Amino acid sequence: MKKNIIAGLDLGTTKVCAVIAEKTDDNRIDILGFGVAPSEGLHKGLVANIGKTAEAIKEAVSIASNRAGIQISLVNVGVAGEHITSIRHRNYVTITSEEKEITKSDLDRLESDVRTIRIPSDRQILHIIPEEFSVDHQGGIENPIGMSGSRLEATNHIVLASIPAIQNIKKSVERAGLQVQDYILQPIASSSSVLEESEKDLGVALIDIGGGTTDIAIFHKKAIKHTKVIGVAGNQVTNDIRESLGVITEEAEILKRDYGYATESAIIREEDILIKGVGARGNTKIPVSLLTQVISLRMRELFSLVDNELRSAGFKNKIKAGIVLTGGGSLLKGCSELAEEVFGLPTRIGVPQELGSGLSNEIESPEFATVAGLIRGVPGGRSSEYQTLIKTKKIKGKGKISFLAKRIQQFFDEL
Repeated sequence: MKKNIIAGLDLGTTKVCAVIAEKTDDNRIDILGFGVAPSEGLHKGLVANIGKTAEAIKEAVSIASNRAGIQISLVNVGVAGEHITSIRHRNYVTITSEEKEITKSDLDRLESDVRTIRIPSDRQILHIIPEEFSVDHQGGIENPIGMSGSRLEATNHIVLASIPAIQNIKKSVERAGLQVQDYILQPIASSSSVLEESEKDLGVALIDIGGGTTDIAIFHKKAIKHTKVIGVAGNQVTNDIRESLGVITEEAEILKRDYGYATESAIIREEDILIKGVGARGNTKIPVSLLTQVISLRMRELFSLVDNELRSAGFKNKIKAGIVLTGGGSLLKGCSELAEEVFGLPTRIGVPQELGSGLSNEIESPEFATVAGLIRGVPGGRSSEYQTLIKTKKIKGKGKISFLAKRIQQFFDEL
């Protein structure tokens, strides 16, 4: 019996994840193989080195394939980065059949019409996502198939991606011996794996904190209403630690992972941390609270920026189900506590849901939210559940930690 095999590939700034799954007849997803490889060829969601990216893809896919006992050739690939933009477009088609009944072919005509619009020459359409349908000017329709009418109209969010960015992903995947089956916007993939339908209906904000970017997706009435990609995430926190404490990047990452807290109120026990010496400087120790202050400042800035975005987009008062944090950055101890403080809303950590048997337990972690969503496939843009509006913004915050850097230097001078 032929298996329905699906493979997902998450190209992250810090790691590349590959997963191979089988979709069963009862719509369950069983994880057959899973692999992770260090990523050195990407920067903030963009391919910076095709060769290194291809090697990381090969390694991750090889691990997953060996564990699954299956060789794959097609993968769904997640797309993120500050090159993502969108436009809003409204179009219509006339129903010409004698019965005046709307069919799937009419929706296909709507989509084909959208693809004829003029877009910048360096952009390509990534998703066409209907926000709402209208039949004979009756709005608020989620699925018009089967309805009768003379005019079918749709309001669409059209997600655009940089052609060079997509081509570089394609080249990296092909150099690794694979083909891209579909490109899927990463916030859509993450949300499909960690959010509950009741949350999407009531109103929820998903914050996916990766290594190079943080993705925000706002849902209300079961639809994505707004998303944004921010070019600051876990790596920026690591860099703050590196610059403030004068340690190498690898050591800063270890300090963050093993001793870091997002807020001082989450510290369980105050203790001293050994800081390895570099060059002529010997080993020394600092209190956990000092490390936490460095981390907390950046995380508070990030959450404050998100909070401002929720307010300016007009959705802060519609998020009745609260905040869901996911991605590797959400594993930072005290992250949900700080989020609750900044947003004034209940917060939980989102992990991949509704996975079947096999190796599912290995990806039941926030850091694998995107790759777990990629194996669910492309939503298809046929439901208002997948509306999206992409904006981007860079954050500069070097001056924010200057006073802490001075305090830390003062601490070292007093030793």
